[in-house]
Amino acid sequence: MATARRVVPFAELGRHDVGRVGGKNASLGEMTAHLASAGVLVPPGFATTADAYGDLLDGHGLRARIAAQIGRLHQGAVLDEVGVAIRSMIMAEELPTGLGCEIVTAYERLARDQGRDDPEVAVRSSATAEDLPEASFAGQQETYLNVRGPAQLLQACHRCYASLFTDRAIDYRERMGFDHLSVALSVGVQIMVRSDLAGAGVIFTLDPESGFPGVMVVSAAWGLGETVVSGQVDPDEHTVFKPSLKDPALDAVIDVRIGAKRKKAVYGEHGQTRTVDTTGEERSRPVLTGAEVRQLAVWAMTVEEHYGCPMDLEWAKDGLTGELAIVQARPETVQSRRRTTTLRRCRLTVSPGESLIEGIAVGEAIGSGPVVVLDSPVDLDRFPTGGVLVTGITDPDWEPVMKRASAIVTDHGGRTSHAAIVSRELGVPAVVGTGRATELLCTGHEATVSCAEGARGQVYAGLLAYEERETDLAELPATRTRVMLNLADPSAAFRWWRLPADGVGLARLEFIVAHQVKAHPMALLHPDRVDQHDRCAIEQLTEGCLDRGRYFVDRLAYGVARIAASRWPDPVVVRTSDFKTNEYARLLGGRAFEPVEANPMIGWRGASRYYSDAYREGFALECRALRRVRDDFGLTNVIIMIPFCRTLEEADRVLAVMAEQGLRRGENSLKVYVMAEIPSNIILAEDFAERFDGFSIGSNDLTQLTLGVDRDSEALAHVFDEADPAVTRSIQTLVPRAQSVGCTVGLCGQRPSDDPAFTEFLVKTGIDSISVAPDSFAAVKQHVAAAELSLHGEDRTASRPPHAGLTSSD
Repeated sequence: MATARRVVPFAELGRHDVGRVGGKNASLGEMTAHLASAGVLVPPGFATTADAYGDLLDGHGLRARIAAQIGRLHQGAVLDEVGVAIRSMIMAEELPTGLGCEIVTAYERLARDQGRDDPEVAVRSSATAEDLPEASFAGQQETYLNVRGPAQLLQACHRCYASLFTDRAIDYRERMGFDHLSVALSVGVQIMVRSDLAGAGVIFTLDPESGFPGVMVVSAAWGLGETVVSGQVDPDEHTVFKPSLKDPALDAVIDVRIGAKRKKAVYGEHGQTRTVDTTGEERSRPVLTGAEVRQLAVWAMTVEEHYGCPMDLEWAKDGLTGELAIVQARPETVQSRRRTTTLRRCRLTVSPGESLIEGIAVGEAIGSGPVVVLDSPVDLDRFPTGGVLVTGITDPDWEPVMKRASAIVTDHGGRTSHAAIVSRELGVPAVVGTGRATELLCTGHEATVSCAEGARGQVYAGLLAYEERETDLAELPATRTRVMLNLADPSAAFRWWRLPADGVGLARLEFIVAHQVKAHPMALLHPDRVDQHDRCAIEQLTEGCLDRGRYFVDRLAYGVARIAASRWPDPVVVRTSDFKTNEYARLLGGRAFEPVEANPMIGWRGASRYYSDAYREGFALECRALRRVRDDFGLTNVIIMIPFCRTLEEADRVLAVMAEQGLRRGENSLKVYVMAEIPSNIILAEDFAERFDGFSIGSNDLTQLTLGVDRDSEALAHVFDEADPAVTRSIQTLVPRAQSVGCTVGLCGQRPSDDPAFTEFLVKTGIDSISVAPDSFAAVKQHVAAAELSLHGEDRTASRPPHAGLTSSD
């Protein structure tokens, strides 16, 4: 009878071999065998089998001795004592007869194939219950890099076997309900990619926070990839829009964030690795070029399509050859397990005040409790259940503590760090990459950690009240009237992708300018006209960017693109900037370019700015950003909307300026809407309809200008009412007149969220769409359905008139 092989090349393995070589090695074999023809490069290697591990356990009664130690754990023995005892027993046993020779022979064959003597290899543990859709096990066992020569290789393999019983691995299996002796371990040996001379990182083929499947996130840092996975660095982050990736003519990278990347892992002098500081130039420069991001993204999409599920991959770039490679791939195990028809929402129910510190938000939850600042893992009895864990970084040794925490805060790390990955799996909110949390937060003080306010997580003092709600989206009714979203913050756009909305009815550029650009566009173009203080601040803000106009365009385009991608291919109506002069003046450098007006609300705002010599260059930057989103990124679902357009002449002049900037109505399916917020827009509805494709009613300004009431006046608050007959009659006048000449009409405002009767009124007018804040969507959708049922009976979802269509393909 032939003896089963205990060492097998990757090329002879596939995903059906999980029980034989573990998830990690089975996946490497699958990609080597099936995806090389698609151009996916996987460094060659080999794996030991589960049979080899079984032979080790069967020697000298090791299996029974391990079982006895696990029995002690179940009887109350301390975890770290049990772990040390088992690992010591495994390391004391010699590798099974002949296994060492088989490993060395396979290594020598690998060396010959590479044309090298004693090549450096990565030695990774691969458990047979690892990288399954229902359990991750990522990071539970050890990996050894820069291993060279037979002696180092055999030692690393032996240590991998022992690492199946690290404290964190034992704890994880206990928590997940796996039988310790039913899980075997395979060792993967793979040619090292010299990423110590270049860079490495992680790819998620969905958004790791929200689970939005329309994008993938490619992170990158200098040196070996362990700094990214462990959370030691804040990496670069590239967001790639999958639909655009399929067209080589489009730029699929719709967002770029350059991380601090303060450290990198490199080869040590005597094997293994060491961590060193990066240079200033490395910190400011992206690790990957745009072409390299695209290549990795194409490979990642190929892997995802092959496996048929979202994937979590690791990549590396060889600094000697310049080649990219995929070095690991596993199913994504957090977002893929969430119910896509259930929306869970947390929100603070009190005003939180100033945050103590902020960082990258992980998850969309809120947690609170006493702060516990630690610099290393501690015994569980020293960390209270429900405490807020604050530390520099985490690694798998922290997991027993992390699972007891109500929230986690770290100094270092990005969205693909260990702390982020484990927090998502545990469902615990985390704020990572804060920089100074361990300095600013004090043990014993109570704190609330909020990851429910967008991409930036906040830590507040005290135990703040909050609520959690779950909405079953499958139960929301279909409606004839389109219910759309008002979105302002691009960083939060992906979190609402599960809502069955009909697109975005209002995305405001001024929010992106205020929060992501932060500087007045004219000040960026003409820094010589601002004072010394603002000039220095602008230089600091745009450090490393020689073209400050490009700085504005990039940030605006990335912000709009995230919102547009979140609803693709449904329409996304983007309103060009509508700051008032006093608001523009508050932007960095803005005072030099803005007049002081007695009543900015009806002053130099909206359309009147765009053709003015005093702002024309600024509007040109807005147009460049919007053209980049539509033409370069391929997000042609973006509809441009012009605010506060007082006259027909003004409309003509703005459209002419847009055309000069390459945004011509009708070209590349471009639609241009106008806000209906001035009585002239209602009175001259048919004339405005000749120039625009649709109207969006701004109920606040329309009420203000119809009733002659300053909407910000407390003294006149009792007069300000969107349901006043003068306002509602204007809406009743506009809707049929606009629709009769082929224009759509929508309304974006707060009133439908607060007043079901107003929603019913809008439905009765035959309005095409209502756009509301995401947290009001479910309620408004139900109110619309009830109104339509009353008006149309069971036929409320009947097809709309042809002119009322509102799709990206029109």
